[in-house]
Amino acid sequence: MSTESRGRAGAELFAGLALEKHNVNGVNLNARYGGRGPPLLLLHGFPQTHAIWHKVAPQLAQRYTLVMPDLRGYGDSDKPVSGADHAQYSKRSMALDAVELMRSLGFERFFVCGHDRGGRVAHRLALDHPQSVAALMVLDISPTLTMYGRTTMDFASAYYHWFFLIQPAPLPETLIAADPIFYLRNKLGGWGSAGISLFDPRALAEYERCFTPAAIHAMCEDYRAAASIDLEHDRMDVQANRRVECPLRVLWGERGVVNKLFTPIADWQERASQRVTGHATPTGHYIPEEAPELLAAQMQSFFTH
Repeated sequence: MSTESRGRAGAELFAGLALEKHNVNGVNLNARYGGRGPPLLLLHGFPQTHAIWHKVAPQLAQRYTLVMPDLRGYGDSDKPVSGADHAQYSKRSMALDAVELMRSLGFERFFVCGHDRGGRVAHRLALDHPQSVAALMVLDISPTLTMYGRTTMDFASAYYHWFFLIQPAPLPETLIAADPIFYLRNKLGGWGSAGISLFDPRALAEYERCFTPAAIHAMCEDYRAAASIDLEHDRMDVQANRRVECPLRVLWGERGVVNKLFTPIADWQERASQRVTGHATPTGHYIPEEAPELLAAQMQSFFTH
């Protein structure tokens, strides 16, 4: 699909926000941009794109300048070739993408909210570039090191993809390729509070359009990095007592796996210098699409520092 066609499709979801490509950190990132007020970076997760923010963006754009990229490997952003160490898809590389994107737009310091994988990128961004992050919100995650370290049968069953997608290429890629839309819809429908019906058909069409063979491989690399080089980086932070220094708020779905198997406030408090705030929301995993008004209100009350 051409940039013009993508712009028309996205314009239905993001009225008044521009679609741009930015060359940063050696990759081209696709990003929505617009609004007015202090800068707010929004980072999506697996297996989605920046379209996840379409329900919350109209409210936020009245108070913030929004920057909503597709992470490298996702959506219409570049999908670089990765080596044996998976460093191209480390959260460190993705965080550097994000900070360079914001700097290219003239923002040296900004607010950050990340959902799912985007929350893990946001966590790394706050650790590697503390001078850039004024405040951090993460959605429906506990820290990666914590979640892997507390793996149980219940967790491995509910989050089987954490262990499936990390298998050596091309095993998961080949199996998903047998019916990629079936896999995508099964994954999306299994984590929300209302199955696949909670997604706006236009957003769902974007997720399906972007679930290409190249993206599937890149997503696997994202998870392979999470189970290898990202854990190395996380362990070094723990050993050095390096913590998130900015204000940190965590929201999670009361009907989700994180709520059932982890303790988000306590888990994040172990990684933060300031008191962590937050609470469960009456949702499943997809807070931005299940409870946009609640999320917008939370952001507006928190991102004021």
